[in-house]
Amino acid sequence: MRSSIKYVACTLGVVLVSFSLALAAPKSPALVVDAKASTLSLHVWKQGIFAFAADNHVVDAPITSGKFDPQSNSIELNIESAKLRVLDPQLPSDRRAQVQANMLGPQVLDVAKYPEINFHSTNSQATSPGKLTVTGDLTLHGETHAVVVEVVQIDTTHFKGSATVRQSAFGISPIRLAGGTVKVKDDVNVDFDIALKRAGQ
Repeated sequence: MRSSIKYVACTLGVVLVSFSLALAAPKSPALVVDAKASTLSLHVWKQGIFAFAADNHVVDAPITSGKFDPQSNSIELNIESAKLRVLDPQLPSDRRAQVQANMLGPQVLDVAKYPEINFHSTNSQATSPGKLTVTGDLTLHGETHAVVVEVVQIDTTHFKGSATVRQSAFGISPIRLAGGTVKVKDDVNVDFDIALKRAGQ
């Protein structure tokens, strides 16, 4: 009987010590996206028989916030839809303003109804040294679908990469002009350069 009690006591002691060590073990510092040092751009291309008469567009999509979980090796990005800006310095200001209005309006992003764009990675796989293929859930225009992102790791807090997002997959119909002889391609290319920093810095 005494040996059984002693065994139970020892076992309980080992469990408590292990739990204490786990609590005391240093955790990886929380990392957040450095919004000021990060960029995300969209490249929208034209097509159609009169595509030569239309314009390709570059859109700045500033990252509002984001965080990196070192335990699960996952990243989350948040963007306010209304903050997307058409750059296109070659366009006259009135045409650029019209493109901007079309992009934010109900024809495309409908920012009044869908104010946020979110991405949360669900899996990552190294394809070669410093290169990753990341799969994640993108929420855009009120719909969530998986996308694949190709990532180059510059260092532990700096990543660059690209992805392709198909508008129609998220319920967005690419804009058509002149009876469809000029239209925006369904696929939009995304380029990003993301820097991380410790939370609170």
